[in-house]
Amino acid sequence: MLQPRRTHIRDTQAEASLFGRRVWVAMAIVVLVFSILLSNLYKLQVSQFEQFQTRSNDNRIKVVPISPNRGLIYDRKGRLLAENVPVMSLEITPERVVDLDNTLARLQQLLQLDDKVIADFHEARRRERRFNQVILLDDLNDEQIAKLAVRQHEFPGVSIEARLVRSYPHGEAFTHALGYVAKINRRDLNALQERGQGANYAATRTIGKLGLERFYEDLLHGTVGYRQVEVDIHGRNLRTLSIEPPIPGQDLYLELDLDLQKFAYELLGDRRGSIVVIDPRDGGVLAMVSKPSYDPNWFVRGISYQQYQSLLQSKHSPLLNRSTQGGYPPASTIKPQIAVLGLEEGIIEEDTQIWDPGWFEIKGVDHRYRDWLSWGHGWVDVNDAIVESCDTFYYDLALKLGIDTISGFMSQFGFGETTGLDLFEESAAVMPSRGWKRARFNEPWYAGETVSIGIGQSYWTATPIQLAVATAATINRGKRVVPRLLGEIVDGPIRLPAVSEEAEPIILRDPSHWDVAIKGMNDVVDKVKGTAHNAFRGASYSSGGKTGTAQVISIGQDEEYVEEEIAEKFRDNAMYVGYAPQENPEIVVVFTVENAGGGGRIAAPKARELMDFYFEKVRTDADQ
Repeated sequence: MLQPRRTHIRDTQAEASLFGRRVWVAMAIVVLVFSILLSNLYKLQVSQFEQFQTRSNDNRIKVVPISPNRGLIYDRKGRLLAENVPVMSLEITPERVVDLDNTLARLQQLLQLDDKVIADFHEARRRERRFNQVILLDDLNDEQIAKLAVRQHEFPGVSIEARLVRSYPHGEAFTHALGYVAKINRRDLNALQERGQGANYAATRTIGKLGLERFYEDLLHGTVGYRQVEVDIHGRNLRTLSIEPPIPGQDLYLELDLDLQKFAYELLGDRRGSIVVIDPRDGGVLAMVSKPSYDPNWFVRGISYQQYQSLLQSKHSPLLNRSTQGGYPPASTIKPQIAVLGLEEGIIEEDTQIWDPGWFEIKGVDHRYRDWLSWGHGWVDVNDAIVESCDTFYYDLALKLGIDTISGFMSQFGFGETTGLDLFEESAAVMPSRGWKRARFNEPWYAGETVSIGIGQSYWTATPIQLAVATAATINRGKRVVPRLLGEIVDGPIRLPAVSEEAEPIILRDPSHWDVAIKGMNDVVDKVKGTAHNAFRGASYSSGGKTGTAQVISIGQDEEYVEEEIAEKFRDNAMYVGYAPQENPEIVVVFTVENAGGGGRIAAPKARELMDFYFEKVRTDADQ
């Protein structure tokens, strides 16, 4: 009976011992857990306090970019050419709109919006958070503002906001020089990211797309600012904590003269063509007109599909900058430079004469190259050949020089390469050679093509800005200026003049050969037989120049060209390059009119009107 009792006591003691061990294990676990908690609490509150405080602020504080005001563009006399004007935009905050589709439908009906506006809104909304404002309409007119003001209470979440947009007060007269800004697209964003400039455009809606607006984008845009705002857990703005104001873009003063540009634009009338006026002393571009043109304001506020198609499909190519991209046969305007080459190479002397019967033949070839004067000029020397624009003299000279000699020398004037003008939209045109033709057509060069090159025809093309630079180099006796539109950069109170650059000069073995070409160009105006004499008779200033008539189509051996009987698009281009005054010239003018006929008859008189305006109005105002 006693034995079972002892067994029970032993069992009770064992259970008590096991319970004690479990208590100690539990206490150890509790202590360990509390130790871990205390350790983590120390790290959170002490060791990593600054790190987590920063993360907390990141969730509480939002940085909102502020777009800088774009720099203004002025003409040389301080008159605005590109400005920023306030407009009203219609914006929607999707989070605050109960039924977005219904709201959009009512707004579309109220404001007569087309479907593309609604589609663009949805595209923009996908890139924004629900509590951010999204633009529905960029530019509200007075009627739309009035309609919305009356019924504003019906559209919660819809607001009218004021902002600045680019405006070009002189419209199409300056388009091809100034260019324009337009909405930033995906390609623009990718390019900005590649250049590391994406953050600077965080709040910017437009960017320079063409012309000076594009070339000087970095100067005009400015530097983005920031506003720190406190937000709630949903990202809504509660209050502004600090503001770092944006830095406005720099203002630009151009070499362009407003009065001269507008006069040149009107002078072309309804004709297609180009007018370029530069200062041969420093390369400043005083006027640069290309016609037809278009209104750049269309692009700033969003050009419609119909408007863009009308520009794109027009047979008159208004999108083309004819001054810098138009490739025209230079025709007789390059005869003074060819004469200088002939003198340099010893092919002719100043008193060398040839007989011009009205045509030229290559020995052994049964083809006559006709002079513009069918009965010929008789005996002519180099001065006569420039003054009367004798084709036969240059047919003979070109053949003796050879294409590669001509090409090499004329390339020194800048033909076949861009001039360095501060626009991206510039063509190098074509200065042909044997190698060029072989690479382009895989064909040999023929002697007959060299003959045509002598009068600026065949494959040779040049832009008006190239002709202006080449003419300036001639009257500067080899000094080559680089043309530029920019005059000064305004950086706060400081005005920084643009640097006048020069290209590699043209060095002659005998510099007196320049005088032969310059005298010939002066006599084009001064001598009775000069092709521009009638156009400049009675001018109050002295000038020189060279006419040109560029064939658009080839004429058969025995065919006659009757201008009135052929379609306008096949008529000759009229050209004139000129300068004034004869001593220390201030301006070089290149006047190009497409399909207008003879240069002496059409282009030279127009150039006279432009020069008259310069000396009577522009120069006089500058002197006062």
